[in-house]
Amino acid sequence: MVEVILRKDVADLGLAGEMVSVRPGYARNYLIPQGIALAANEGNRRRFEEERRQIEQSAAREREAATQLASELEGRSITFVRRAGEGGRLFGSVTSADIAEELEKEGVSLDRRVIRMDDPIKDLGVYDIPLRIHPDVEPALKVWVIAEE
Repeated sequence: MVEVILRKDVADLGLAGEMVSVRPGYARNYLIPQGIALAANEGNRRRFEEERRQIEQSAAREREAATQLASELEGRSITFVRRAGEGGRLFGSVTSADIAEELEKEGVSLDRRVIRMDDPIKDLGVYDIPLRIHPDVEPALKVWVIAEE
């Protein structure tokens, strides 16, 4: 294991500014080349202390923007009208891309990757879909899937 200093928040690893232990290949092949982390040597520690203030300010701005977007999404629901067969089974499905596209039509720009769906929706019903806008901000969006007349 090697120690690195994270320059950005990484899901399931740590927040910006933390020193974490990772496997050497992960650090060498992904984290360091992508600029996500610095090797934890004395020179980089000093250099990072100067960057820490800027990173904390940008993280606070991102968290504020995510909180504002979450409050905008709170209580909002979207409806999909789809053809369905016997037993409420859809011909096709509703995916995270469909949800992102529908939100875009309503004026909310949201990347489909923040929509946390394990599997596409394949049945009629009402679903609470979690959104991970920021590691600290995870609102839910109500999705209605109704049958076409």
